[in-house]
Amino acid sequence: MTVPTTSIAHFDGDSLADGGDRPTQTRIRVRIPKQYHEEPVISRLISKHGLTVNILAALLGANARDDGWFDLELRGPAQNIQSALIDLNDLDLEIWQGGDRPDGW
Repeated sequence: MTVPTTSIAHFDGDSLADGGDRPTQTRIRVRIPKQYHEEPVISRLISKHGLTVNILAALLGANARDDGWFDLELRGPAQNIQSALIDLNDLDLEIWQGGDRPDGW
């Protein structure tokens, strides 16, 4: 996956195709600022939005002084993924979104 490094996605509710409850998946890269290192940001994607989260890659040290990065694959109903992306955006996290694949993930 090629991830652009010059743009930050801001999700307004129309970022995913209108899929409603249809199963889909999307890949994102999210920057976790150091002030969120002790927060369960990824855990909330699962508990609050009912998503399956696969961590494809990560860079976040236990005593890191800098920001961390996670490459994530999010699976679940399109509306749940959309809601999760909006919540991440509301935290002012930088998010780069890859492709969506409805059905048959």
